[in-house]
Amino acid sequence: MDLKTLNALPSIRKKKPRKRVGRGTGSGTGKTAGRGHKGQGQRSGRKILDYYEGGQMPLQRRMPKRGFKNALFRRDFVVINVADLNGRFSDGDAVTHESLRKVGLVKELRDGVKLLGDGELTVKNLEVTVARASKSAIAKVEALGGSVTQTVEVNRPRRRKKDWAAEARRLREQGGKGKKK
Repeated sequence: MDLKTLNALPSIRKKKPRKRVGRGTGSGTGKTAGRGHKGQGQRSGRKILDYYEGGQMPLQRRMPKRGFKNALFRRDFVVINVADLNGRFSDGDAVTHESLRKVGLVKELRDGVKLLGDGELTVKNLEVTVARASKSAIAKVEALGGSVTQTVEVNRPRRRKKDWAAEARRLREQGGKGKKK
């Protein structure tokens, strides 16, 4: 038997023929075309999503909220270790965002570079300027005569909530709800 003639056999087909629905009651899928009587599933144009529960409170809304989401305000630093500086910088070099990009340690800057103290540092007298640095990284750089400058404030002051009692006192002293002076 030739392989080209295999498709001609009724028992072996590449593609199953599509079911023609709505072609009379004798076909088995006539009248309602296999969709049943009335309701959203019987109507045209509207698909019911897998997670739809018929108007019942959906699962993702029934589950309790947990934890703290800080994605909007989170700072995303590129992390490098002091051991990564070995071999890429020589004694007395200045390590900045631009120089880290040139040597291939940093591809995208994001919110800055954070220097961590993993590994041993052999390069002396480095002048490192990064967004943040760990205490151990600063100690290792300074032990070899270098210096570390951080460009991002380590502890930003928190915004204080408005003291409504003090505001009310100030307004009373001004003599009512006047404009601030």
